[in-house]
Amino acid sequence: MSRLVVVGAGITGLSAAFEWHRRRPDDEIVVLEAGDRIGGKLYRVELAGHWYDTGPEAVLARVPEAVGLVEALGLGGRLVAPATTQASVVLPDGRFPLPAGTVLGVPASADDVSGFLSPAGVDRVRAEASLPPLRLDGDVAVGGLLRERLGDEVVDRLVEPLLGGVYAGRADELSLTATMPALAAQLARSGSVLAAATAARDAGTRSRGDADGPVFATVTDGIGSLPEALVAASRAVVRLRTPAHGLRRTPGGFELSVGPAAAPEVLPADVVLVTAPAPKAARLLSEAVPGAAEPLRGIPYASMAVVAMAFPAQDVAAGSGLLVPPVTGRLVKGVTVSSAKWPHLAGETLLVRSSVGRFRDESELQRSDDDLTAAVVADVADLLGLSRPEPLETRLIRWGGGLPQYLVGHPARVAAIRAAVADVPGLGIAGAAFEGVGVPACIRDAHRAVDALLGRAVAEATSASGISGCPPLLGSG
Repeated sequence: MSRLVVVGAGITGLSAAFEWHRRRPDDEIVVLEAGDRIGGKLYRVELAGHWYDTGPEAVLARVPEAVGLVEALGLGGRLVAPATTQASVVLPDGRFPLPAGTVLGVPASADDVSGFLSPAGVDRVRAEASLPPLRLDGDVAVGGLLRERLGDEVVDRLVEPLLGGVYAGRADELSLTATMPALAAQLARSGSVLAAATAARDAGTRSRGDADGPVFATVTDGIGSLPEALVAASRAVVRLRTPAHGLRRTPGGFELSVGPAAAPEVLPADVVLVTAPAPKAARLLSEAVPGAAEPLRGIPYASMAVVAMAFPAQDVAAGSGLLVPPVTGRLVKGVTVSSAKWPHLAGETLLVRSSVGRFRDESELQRSDDDLTAAVVADVADLLGLSRPEPLETRLIRWGGGLPQYLVGHPARVAAIRAAVADVPGLGIAGAAFEGVGVPACIRDAHRAVDALLGRAVAEATSASGISGCPPLLGSG
């Protein structure tokens, strides 16, 4: 029997605890959480008689990790597909349906954006095929590359609102390789953005197999219901309000300094998995893994807020919602019409959520809760053209330092972090700071970390015993 200590009770840490228990059911699992609740950014509130997500409100259904986890928890019967996913983009010159067939807003042809961009913008996209072949020398910013090859309109009207919704970041600073890996991989072969987008889109369709299934899914009790289910299934001991201050290697494993800084407790561990945000992970690992601390400190975070609103029932012609790029000068960056998007939320009220805050532009978040909520409600009411704009109920959730920014050079930072941590037997690191901020990506990284830790344990046990061959995974099945 071994003790695994997981630092961080977000979706990554709890998924890792569940996967570890599934493979090694006799081990002790302790999850440390500095805050007063589990789940990290997975959070739900009660709104107008419904469980309502104020963190991630959907997961990708065409990749296996999140849906597979829901099913493994026995909650497959609660999965729900959206009633509509038709979103529109709000622009200074009107509202336009989000073009289909793009790769995170990058078109595969000028025809994809005809009617969405200006005629001059469409011509600029069409002209990309006649430009000299593209040769990338290392990582570049998404915005800089696309502005050069396709023009400003593609970035400002299409890519910016999509990346802003995912990362709360700015296209002119975000890493192409980290945020659009499929496109970056195809660019190395094609030398053309349009050709690379076509190849990336087609490759994605082939890899998914059933391209006719829903792209997204949620859970009737909210994505925020998963943390409690994971804790129950993993049988982990969760210690809230217990920050980890330091990590020291010992001959038999590790010792963590946890709890109040004035009176810390020493917690022994055989294996440690760090899933805390990058700044906290840097402080924790500064002594045991100094080679990981500096690149971890190089990952900044954006703050944001989500306002959940319940309005009297009324007709709204906005599909599943609106994307709002910075060029509009609006406060909000997106609006989700949840009661139209999700069948289980349809009813006697109009349920809406909206987000505020972008990297390096978070001044609006300095408002008081009441002022920020009122400003968001007014912006949303105007955007949706509400005939009854007074909300019945609102909830404001602030996510301070909520989203890691994958700036140019991010893949190199991640590689350096992983290499440094891999040099310490029994230590792992995972989370949204590395290779994806969505729920499926966090689950995937949790599984990667568990695979690495258990695979190394098997290899070391085999080497120590002198047994040749490939033994089965510990507790596999």
